[in-house]
Amino acid sequence: MKVELARIGNSRGIRIPKPIIEQIGLGDTVELTVEKDRLVIAAARHPREGWKTAFARAGSSDADPILLEMLPNDFDTEEWTW
Repeated sequence: MKVELARIGNSRGIRIPKPIIEQIGLGDTVELTVEKDRLVIAAARHPREGWKTAFARAGSSDADPILLEMLPNDFDTEEWTW
């Protein structure tokens, strides 16, 4: 599909047809990137998107040592004056 660039102040813009917006799921904000010689317009991602899934894949932290339980250490007992 070819579209004309419209003048917007000193910039240029395009109008994205509603069916394309709905097909892609664009909201009020988009992410623009340049890949090789192409402009890519993608739906904006939310901050921390995918973190919940990543944490679930990492597994439980029950077996991880709690570092503060290792205190006091030699430095705390012999080298440091409280």
